[in-house]
Amino acid sequence: MELESLGAYLKTRRDRVTPVDVGLRTRGAARRVPGLRREELAQLAGVSVGYYTRLEQGQAGTASRQVLDALAKVLRLDPPETTHLHNLAHRPGGARLVRPRPERPHPRVLALLTSLGETTPAVVLGRRGDVLAWNRTGHALVAEHVDFDAPGDLAQRPSVPRMFFLDPRTRELHRNWDELARTHVAYLRLTAGRYPSDARLAELIGELAMRSGDFARLWAKGEVADCTVGTMRLRHPTVGGVDVEYQVWLQPDSPDHRLEVYTPGDRASADALGLLSARIAGRREPWTASAETLRNH
Repeated sequence: MELESLGAYLKTRRDRVTPVDVGLRTRGAARRVPGLRREELAQLAGVSVGYYTRLEQGQAGTASRQVLDALAKVLRLDPPETTHLHNLAHRPGGARLVRPRPERPHPRVLALLTSLGETTPAVVLGRRGDVLAWNRTGHALVAEHVDFDAPGDLAQRPSVPRMFFLDPRTRELHRNWDELARTHVAYLRLTAGRYPSDARLAELIGELAMRSGDFARLWAKGEVADCTVGTMRLRHPTVGGVDVEYQVWLQPDSPDHRLEVYTPGDRASADALGLLSARIAGRREPWTASAETLRNH
C-alpha cells in the first residue's frame, strides 16, 4: 500500500479550512469544494496558483521550508501536522519499500521497565505499535487475554493497532474506544511520514484498511497527531471500571521505542490497580529480553 502523497495530504487539510476560518468573504454562489479553493490557499500563502496546483499533483519537486511553513500557517496546522507536511514534502521520489530488521527493546528501556516493578503498569512499544515488552501489571491491564510471553516471540508479538481494530475483546475493554482509535490512526500517519520506506508499516496500514471499516474511515480523514499523554477509560474484565492516564517516555538511544506508563486517574481506579497488582503478586518478574535478544540488538 502506498502510504500517502503530499498532494493527498494537502487536499484533506485544504478541505477542512473554510473561507470564514481565514477571514475571506464569499459571495452567494454555491461553492463546489468543502473548504478553501486552490487559488484561495495559494494567494493566502503567497505562491502562484500554478505552483500550488503542481504541488498537489506531485509535479513541483521539493518545496522550500518557507513555502511549506506558509501553507501550514494558512491551513492552521499544529506542530505534529506541520512536521508531517515537511516529512511528505522532503520524501525522496521513487523510494522503494524495504523490510526493516525486527525491532529489539533497548537494554536501557528494559532496565527502566524492570525498575518500575509491578505497582505501575507499563508497556514498551515499537515504531509500528508492536509490544516489545511489558511488566505483568501492564499486560494484565491492557491485554490479559494475550500470552504474557508473546512479545519475546517475533511470530506472536502483539500489535496494538491490530488488537485495537481487529480484536473484539480489546474494543470491549476501552470505554472511550472512539477517541483512542482516532489517536491511534493519527499517530500511525505521523509515523508513516517519518518512515515512508518501511514495508512492514505499509503492510500494517494496508491490512487494517482492508479488514476494518472503522480504520479505513478514520485513515481517509487525513488526521495527524502525536501520542504522548491521554486517558484510557477501561471496563476491565477482572477489576471493573478503571480510568488511567497514560504518558510516554522516550529513550534517546532508541527514539522509535516508547515506554508507556499508566497511572490511576482517581481513587477508585487506584484501588482497582492495587487489586490487579495484588492479584499477580508472587508471580514471575517482568518479561525481559533474552541473552540472544541483547546480543542481536
